[in-house]
Amino acid sequence: LARLPISMVPLCMVLLIQQVRGTYTSAGLVTAAYALGSASGAPLLGRAMDAFGQPQVLLPAATVSAGMLTALAIASVHGVGDGPLIVLAAVCGLTFPVITPAMRGAWRVLLSGTEDLDAAYALDATAVETIFVGGPLLLSALLLAVPPVMPLLVTAGLLFTGTVGYVLSAPARTWVPAPPPDGPGTRAVSPLRARGMPAVLAVSAAMAVGFGHLDVAIAATAREVLNAPTAVGLLFAAVSGGSVTGGLWYGARTWRTPEHRRLPVALTGFALGLLVLGGLLFTVLAHLPAKARLGVLLPVLFATGMSVAPSLIVQQSLVDGLAPQHRLGEAQSWLTTGLAGGSAAGTAIGGVLVDLAGPGLSYTGAAAAVAVAVVLALMVRRRWPAPGR
Repeated sequence: LARLPISMVPLCMVLLIQQVRGTYTSAGLVTAAYALGSASGAPLLGRAMDAFGQPQVLLPAATVSAGMLTALAIASVHGVGDGPLIVLAAVCGLTFPVITPAMRGAWRVLLSGTEDLDAAYALDATAVETIFVGGPLLLSALLLAVPPVMPLLVTAGLLFTGTVGYVLSAPARTWVPAPPPDGPGTRAVSPLRARGMPAVLAVSAAMAVGFGHLDVAIAATAREVLNAPTAVGLLFAAVSGGSVTGGLWYGARTWRTPEHRRLPVALTGFALGLLVLGGLLFTVLAHLPAKARLGVLLPVLFATGMSVAPSLIVQQSLVDGLAPQHRLGEAQSWLTTGLAGGSAAGTAIGGVLVDLAGPGLSYTGAAAAVAVAVVLALMVRRRWPAPGR
């Protein structure tokens, strides 16, 4: 419940702002402000968790973030201008609770063996992908029954109640960071200065630019190509269902090839799927009736998503191997920052591309961004841990 809003907030913002403003550019700017706020706040919240504990940080953050989300929803339908909406979205993102880095710490409380932790991290990454199935489907169900403002209000409620439930759990309350290597009161260098960390974050950000393009492209596909805004949940569920399948397959295997070789392969699969989607919208789908288009899109979206979770799992594992052990919460939050920052840029650019030439151009832009991630991963992989690190 606490992480379900990760998938719902950007999509709810895009759909609501587009309806009240009539343009994807405004929707992209407001959503990008939220993502940039999240990118800025995540490492600060992660560092605070490493210092003070999880409940002391997550609960106040969730209270403020849910409040700003509620204010944004109400302001949108009362004709408030883009400027105040951008500010509300930015504050919402700045205080958005970093549940995923917190949960990776909770796994270390519950499990001790390296193999158990590796499997748990893969399962956790796959669980995140199920959020990107359930969130859009819940949004689609809400759109059928309630006004467009209600999904954002429901999301705010999920964010607050889910976080309260998490911080009341025993692992969240008992987790403590690893002690500093030089004794209490000392701090290691920033995780950003660890060898190979900037390279992981650069790859993550480039991949996330593709995510941002994809979010806007899928929302526009449902409305402009399928003439069925409520189909947005099915489209997102197809991508995320593919990611869940790929993540479960990846986590169930024992890999002999090192991670720095696996990452470019997974990213290449993602880029090729996005390129195929862009090509379909410019060619085949234009000649098919609206009802037949959905049948073509769903399997391609599913295949495209199969590379997403493996790519994210490898990035998280690389961060765990590179960062100081007593600052892993902050390090994982920097990964969240790379994803959120790249997504913000991709969402803003994707909105412009959709307004210029339709969702096909945004899919193509997403493919180009992920291709950059592939090139970066190939260029910097020698800086990442050797097998067995």
